[in-house]
Amino acid sequence: MNTMTLTIDGYKEISVPVGSSAEEIFAQAGMEREWGTCEHPFPPLAALVNNELTSLSAPIDADCRIAPIYPDSPMGAEVYRHSLCFLLAMAAKNIAPKRRLIVSMAIGNGYYHYFDDEEPVSPSLLESLCLYMREIVAQNLPIRIVLQSWNVVFEYFKHSNQAETFALMEYMNDPFIMLNECQDYRDLHISPLVPRTGLLSVWELIPYRRGILLRFPHTKKPYEMDPFVDIPVLYDIAEEYEQKAKVLNAGSIGALNKINQLGEIQDFVLMAEALQNKKLASIADIIAEKSDKTRVILIAGPSSSGKTTTAKKLSVQLRALGFKPIHIELDNYFVDRSQTPLDKDGKPDFECLEALDIEFLNRQLLDLFEGKEIELPVFDFKSGIRKPSGTFISIKENEILILEGIHGLNERLTPQISADNKLKIYVSALTQLNVDDHNRVRTTDYRLLRRMVRDYNFRGHDARQTLAMWSSVQRGERLYIFPFQGDADIAFNSALDYELGVLKVFVEPLLRTVKPHHVEYTDARRIQAFISRISPISPQYVPSDSILREFIGSSVFKY
Repeated sequence: MNTMTLTIDGYKEISVPVGSSAEEIFAQAGMEREWGTCEHPFPPLAALVNNELTSLSAPIDADCRIAPIYPDSPMGAEVYRHSLCFLLAMAAKNIAPKRRLIVSMAIGNGYYHYFDDEEPVSPSLLESLCLYMREIVAQNLPIRIVLQSWNVVFEYFKHSNQAETFALMEYMNDPFIMLNECQDYRDLHISPLVPRTGLLSVWELIPYRRGILLRFPHTKKPYEMDPFVDIPVLYDIAEEYEQKAKVLNAGSIGALNKINQLGEIQDFVLMAEALQNKKLASIADIIAEKSDKTRVILIAGPSSSGKTTTAKKLSVQLRALGFKPIHIELDNYFVDRSQTPLDKDGKPDFECLEALDIEFLNRQLLDLFEGKEIELPVFDFKSGIRKPSGTFISIKENEILILEGIHGLNERLTPQISADNKLKIYVSALTQLNVDDHNRVRTTDYRLLRRMVRDYNFRGHDARQTLAMWSSVQRGERLYIFPFQGDADIAFNSALDYELGVLKVFVEPLLRTVKPHHVEYTDARRIQAFISRISPISPQYVPSDSILREFIGSSVFKY
């Protein structure tokens, strides 16, 4: 019998038969009895094999390093979510075979699903889905990875009532296709799933709008469910975007690939940009209607959501209505670096609200509203000191202030300014473009691709550096942005349906520089697998005033 030597990270080195699965390897290593005791309270859901996320049921054929992935880790939580979506899709296929279930946006700690016939989910159907899922979990059925020829898989999805999955298949030309299989249900293997349904015991399925919300447990406490907190503004964004996708006739990567292959991508780009500009024009109209009271527009959003270009494009729309926008950079209101608060690790926390001189900012805003002239500050990032800029401004007739920064939605940023004088805009990139019917494009990945390209083009950072700092960026968003997104007066979605194809052109060579021994390799490989399904789109089609130009370069705007 041929054997291989595996190093279990942080545990020991063992010899096992070639072709053993990670689940078998962990059991042979004697880790199984420790999962529920002192070593770790939860069973592993997947494995890292030479830093690549892998299903526990997948065979391993060579010497390697291997580590368990638990549900109380970000990667483990992602595996759990994907597996639950697979379970729900399986239930829908068996309970309502003539209806097509589609995964949509993330809301709270869950994913919104709906049926494409737009009929609401009845209480009886919801109950049947829940009952079926509970039964499958109780049976602890295996979820296997199977390999089938392209022809067999193509014919299967051609007749499976999964239009977006079939569209994705049309772009693929691998001789063999990996599938996830449980009983007689099959779906494309997009990402690793748990090896058995019995591991999926904690979830909740609730009615939401015209569909259902599949809710997940807390990442750090995977056996507990947090209370549901609705965020209507996110649903409104996604519903509007969904209608736009219908106009563009592209709801998935497969549909986008087809448009590209037919040579229709240039018209598609122009339509996508026109629809986005139309939305910005409508926001400008709202501001104009409230101009008798609105004195300042506050624009906020997570990293790489396109806040800066959104502010610039909105300014153009406002100027077209006769207004004169005045931009104030919040970064110039930092306290001196010596006064910057420290985080829990003792490092300067430049993202917290207290890193800004709120009292000084509000005093200047009040002076402006009273007709006084102020001198704008400028923050010297080399010396870490705020200085006078020598630039003086005052607000005249038809002039309006625009403040853009991560804390714009937080009322504590402008406590001395009346709510009637403020209009808050939340900018995010919430794509409704799915991978296929049952696999969504992660919003964070969408922004991460933008960030990776911008960091390389304008900040001299390689892909590893961007990936390494991304968890810190997300931490800041969870603390300082997402809790306030429901306070926005207006939400703007900066996602463009075509941009993944353009970003692929830039990102693919950057990711190839991340090697298996790098810690960042896990994310790099996951993103590589994701973008491999996208047909590349030439950057030449991107208009010079597009939000996408903020990241890929050659924008008409100055930054």
